[in-house]
Amino acid sequence: MEKNVKTTSEPKKSFEQAAARIDEIVRSLEKGDASLDESLGLFEEGAKLIKTAAKMLDEAEQTVVRLQKGSDGEPKESLFDDE
Repeated sequence: MEKNVKTTSEPKKSFEQAAARIDEIVRSLEKGDASLDESLGLFEEGAKLIKTAAKMLDEAEQTVVRLQKGSDGEPKESLFDDE
């Protein structure tokens, strides 16, 4: 028996789009109107989006750390509010 395979990939969402969709999913699940199958599908989509958003945040943090350099030219980690 063949399983349905998605042949088209969804376009990559921005962090903001992912966060907005996660918010929509949470509201939908909290309402409790969806069937069990729909709820599971929403949960899986939300879990994937959370993983993707967390990866985006990690990558952004690494970029910021790389961009911050100390007086000796070496990268220096500091808090964002340190000035």
